[in-house]
Amino acid sequence: MRTDAVAAMVADARELLGERAVSTDPERIAPWLTDWRGRFHGASAALFEPANTAGVAGIVTLAARHGVALVPQGGNTSMVGGATPPADGSAVIVSLRRMNRIRAVAGGQAVAESGVILQHLHDAAAQAGQRFPLTLGARGSATIGGLVSTNAGGTQVLRWGTMRRLVLGVEAVLPDGSVHDGLAALPKDNRGYDLTQLLVGAEGTLGIVTAATLRLVPAIGARAVAWAGIADPQAGLTLLRRMQAATDSIESFEIIPADSLALAVAHLPGARPPLAGPHPWHLLIEAVAGTGEASPDALLVRLLGDALADGVVGDAVLATSEAQAQAFWALRDSLSAAEKAAGPAVQHDISVPVDAMPRFMVETAAAAEARFAGTHATAFGHLGDGNVHFHVRAPAGADPAHWYAQDAPVVTCFVHDAVVAAGGSISAEHGIGQMKLGELARTAPPARLAALRAVKAGLDPHGLFNPGKLVSLAPAPPSK
Repeated sequence: MRTDAVAAMVADARELLGERAVSTDPERIAPWLTDWRGRFHGASAALFEPANTAGVAGIVTLAARHGVALVPQGGNTSMVGGATPPADGSAVIVSLRRMNRIRAVAGGQAVAESGVILQHLHDAAAQAGQRFPLTLGARGSATIGGLVSTNAGGTQVLRWGTMRRLVLGVEAVLPDGSVHDGLAALPKDNRGYDLTQLLVGAEGTLGIVTAATLRLVPAIGARAVAWAGIADPQAGLTLLRRMQAATDSIESFEIIPADSLALAVAHLPGARPPLAGPHPWHLLIEAVAGTGEASPDALLVRLLGDALADGVVGDAVLATSEAQAQAFWALRDSLSAAEKAAGPAVQHDISVPVDAMPRFMVETAAAAEARFAGTHATAFGHLGDGNVHFHVRAPAGADPAHWYAQDAPVVTCFVHDAVVAAGGSISAEHGIGQMKLGELARTAPPARLAALRAVKAGLDPHGLFNPGKLVSLAPAPPSK
């Protein structure tokens, strides 16, 4: 990218949007050049911060005129480098953080701009006696635009699905600067291709999402949160199937190995294991009831009691207060941060068929450790939807730079080959970003890749929207 093209675009943008929306200050830009995990580091000569959709459209129009690539960015919580600009400085950042209005909350729906932080949407829905049924550990910083663009999942997918099921409409600026106004949540709309769903999960490569209409559900009247110890993941799946047969109120069903729990306990100040004795695997279960419905506490007590009686569960405890329930969830929410603090590791957000998940978690971890001497493989995740967070930690004393450059790509190929063999997906809820670009090209069926590239070429023929993410117009080189 020519520096004179950026300079010309910056000058035009300042005239169009004012000084507040444009910055070339390296210190102001610096915090947004590295991904959350610290794995990817980019460069950018300018940061644009539009205040409204018209401002985004103006920036996109100028980018097209000057041939400057754009990287949309929200809370910068991507796990796959999806919001980090290229290292060569060939793109500028478009931050949506100033676009943080919740335009409406009514009729079981919310219209939120891209920069709205997830926790703020939760709070606004609660004030209206409703809730947005998607949550994750980064809810205090993740933004709606990023959640839409990555088709985020979280811990409530078991009952409510991913963002794809919760997004009813989208407003977005397309690569030619035009605005797609698709916020109207029409129950029936048969005008051909569903542009809203095309933009969900597109990672900013087809358009910049500026607002979304989101599904809300009734507020929780009561919830019950339990922690259980089990011998293996198959016991967890057995318990899940029993609970699902007995009730539709199970909203979360998380599985955690003992070593990951130990890391979380060590990482969180004042934390302690929920159960007194050791268990190889753990479950975090949440059941909810609407206002006026029977409390779910008795339901979990009965179901867990039956499981204890026949040996499916080794031990279990029900949270007796909201503070204790939050403490249980704090352990789950801190797993990624705890793993990150433990040292260099390669993380895989993958999915396999639900019935295959228990075996995959155990056998693939053992196979990885046998194949890569000195590594330690762990798997935790959302048991009800087949989403496995599969982490392989480097051998003790490994040099992080060497590990990530030389060893991690080989480990990733090994894990992804196992995923494909199991009929799964190399990305469950975090997207492809730049981390998995080569692996998608290596593992995806040719017809799928051809269709992705055709859509990209049709909407963004010059490749200016989030270059180097998800799919490239030219085939990406395979991972090492």
